[in-house]
Amino acid sequence: MSARRDARRELMSAAIGLSLEAGFDATTVDEIAKAAGVARRTFFRHFRTKEDAILPDHDACLGRVTEFLESASPLRSPLLVIADAAGIVLDMYAEDPETAVKRYELTRRVPALREWEVAAISRYQRAFVGYLDGRRAEDGGPEFRLRHEVASAAVVAAHNHVLRGWLRSGGRGDVRARLAAAISEVTKALGPWVDGLEAVHPGAAADEVMVVLTTRRTPLWKIAEEIEAVARRPDDPATR
Repeated sequence: MSARRDARRELMSAAIGLSLEAGFDATTVDEIAKAAGVARRTFFRHFRTKEDAILPDHDACLGRVTEFLESASPLRSPLLVIADAAGIVLDMYAEDPETAVKRYELTRRVPALREWEVAAISRYQRAFVGYLDGRRAEDGGPEFRLRHEVASAAVVAAHNHVLRGWLRSGGRGDVRARLAAAISEVTKALGPWVDGLEAVHPGAAADEVMVVLTTRRTPLWKIAEEIEAVARRPDDPATR
């Protein structure tokens, strides 16, 4: 671990520890820097405010989530893609359980910090909605925008439910496995509705087979477009 990351983690630990002991409002930046063994100016090289030293680095995490969504394969289920993106957010907490548990205890005591955290989480939900809207940019009507809002909210709710339970337990157990189980429930309930599969052939059998003829050199994005184009045609024997 680099010295810069060491200093950042020490400052976060000091900020959370002092705030739990003396209260968030009573804790100063100078006290945090002193407890971490660094100068005041070092604190401001890492954080803009005292709040930033306590809450997770949501700006950096949102950047990773956005990059993941932008590079996701067009052949994957959109719902599964945003579910995997939620896992990136979970990893931010799971990489340091001790700090995550203490932070959770502090945010429960300080309403302002809790509100900051809720606002930060809402940014991930907006990113998920934007990704789903982009996947269906050409043919997505109002009904699909509703589905995207519901799906994104459901994935975020599953993430938050699992995360809070894990934090309340003291950070014990495999939180990633818990999220996978929760996401499985969400995808089983919402997957066909969100992906629009029930709207393609309302009475279609689950074992229908689709065949798309293409060349070896055809790029994946083009194959995905052809599959979507065939799947969304009305019932026509020629397309089966």
